[in-house]
Amino acid sequence: MTRPTVCLDVGSGWVKALGIDGDGEPTGCAQHLTTPHDLLEGVLAAATAVGLDGPLTPRRGVEADAELLACSSAGGGLRLAVVGHDRLASTEAGFRVARSAGARVVHVHAGLLEPAGVRALRSSRPDVVLLLDGADAAAEGILLRNAARLARARVRAPIVLAVHIPVRADALALLKATGRTVLATDTVLRSGGEIVAEPARAAVTELLAGHLVGGRGTATTARFRRLARQATPGAVRRGAVELVRARGSGGGAVLVIDVGSSTTDVYSVLPPPGPADEPEVSWSTAEADLGMRPTSGGILTEGQAEGLLDPVEADLLSPAVERLAEETDFVPTDPGGRAEDRRLAALASVLAARRHLRVAGQQLVDAGVGLVVLTGGVFRQPDQNGMEAVRRTLRTDPVLRGLLEHCPMAVDDGFALAPAGLLASRGRTKAARTVLDAAIAPDAG
Repeated sequence: MTRPTVCLDVGSGWVKALGIDGDGEPTGCAQHLTTPHDLLEGVLAAATAVGLDGPLTPRRGVEADAELLACSSAGGGLRLAVVGHDRLASTEAGFRVARSAGARVVHVHAGLLEPAGVRALRSSRPDVVLLLDGADAAAEGILLRNAARLARARVRAPIVLAVHIPVRADALALLKATGRTVLATDTVLRSGGEIVAEPARAAVTELLAGHLVGGRGTATTARFRRLARQATPGAVRRGAVELVRARGSGGGAVLVIDVGSSTTDVYSVLPPPGPADEPEVSWSTAEADLGMRPTSGGILTEGQAEGLLDPVEADLLSPAVERLAEETDFVPTDPGGRAEDRRLAALASVLAARRHLRVAGQQLVDAGVGLVVLTGGVFRQPDQNGMEAVRRTLRTDPVLRGLLEHCPMAVDDGFALAPAGLLASRGRTKAARTVLDAAIAPDAG
């Protein structure tokens, strides 16, 4: 028997808390609005609701009766600004780099950066700047001048420098001379109009992990980072691994779809080749344009582009989307509002799963999906008929049908995956399994 534990997942919209007794049994879960100006206020409120008494400190697990484990995605998705040579090519490159990397494009500048362009860039409040060149000699000259301008400008966001090798060293030296944080990668814009987004996307994904832990604009970032040292995606991935371990080598892959306020994340974990082998985390993707609150407009835009909903339904959902985007703490309580919320979540799930499948490719198809887990506050509703409609939307989607048509699905309505991952990372695998068993019950498929 160990001390009781409180597991916390601090999201951009909500703080979720799960209490666990000394035997590893869940004792209850609670949630509280994330408080952006002082993250610890919301954290303390949620933790107190599941039985944590006294002050909240990073050393609590040493000094108190209860152990505190926390992860965070409070920073939300990345805001990506693109600076390039040609507007059309730069815009397309930016969207391809941002997709599935937890970023969304908020600004595109083409050509030479003048003072007005720098001001426009700063006003977009980017979390990362993607600096591109082009395929001709003129683009290289503009790149170097833009690098020099960014080096002097009051734009402190990290810079992903995705340019050709001949000019990369000079651009990197200009940016590093003023202490800029720079990740240099292969060029995105290749000759013949080819766009190769993967190297720059990997750099953006690397920046996302650190960004998620802190809260944008919070006054308690340093204290909070000492408390929540792990990004939520890492905890959820580890929880999914424990779920695959419990199912064994013959259970097929586990696909987790996590619909959050700012992003929709998808994880796939392949089963182990044999009983004595370890599961393999194959892929994780994050879609920053498919969140349920500030970025919910992207669900309608992408849903129409992918043929998931027609303009009439998009118009009907638009008032709900506008309210959700403006009132990020709004939670529908009437049946109609909850139905709209679930419909948006179902669309986000399908869109994110389609993108994930494009990244994962044939290896996931060959392994087969043995279980889909839906997680996120929008799914923790008592309306079973409504949740069946969400499952049906996934199973009958033309792109996903072959993979999911007869696949069992479960709802993480007890907030289990992230806590299981936090527990497992501390070596408490038995407690992690207990949490998962108590909260995740698949349907018959």
